[in-house]
Amino acid sequence: QVQLVESGGGLVQAGGSLRLSCVASGSIIRINAMGWYRQAPGKQRELVASISSVGSTDYADSVKGRFTISRDNAKNTVYLQMDSLKPEDTAVYYCKADISTVRGGSVRTLATWGQGTQVTVSS
Repeated sequence: QVQLVESGGGLVQAGGSLRLSCVASGSIIRINAMGWYRQAPGKQRELVASISSVGSTDYADSVKGRFTISRDNAKNTVYLQMDSLKPEDTAVYYCKADISTVRGGSVRTLATWGQGTQVTVSS
């Protein structure tokens, strides 16, 4: 079994910064793409940023130039550095990773989600 645990959320004033971390643990063979999503009240969950196993990144237009995604493969960890935060960034942030693990005697790649961490940006 594999799991993701996020940390680093909290309350910050507009213009401030936060750094989110997400650690994968369990019976991991390989971690493929990793990403951060967010869901604000009354809205659908949206992709914020993603990073491939070799470090290629992609960002939502709303966060380009302000957020930076990175990963440390040796630590099975993905980070999201969030700068110049705005009140509209307020949401629950979720980590997602495509993790290869053994299930039922064969290798399967599972889309795995963390439990979420709250980010609140005050104006």
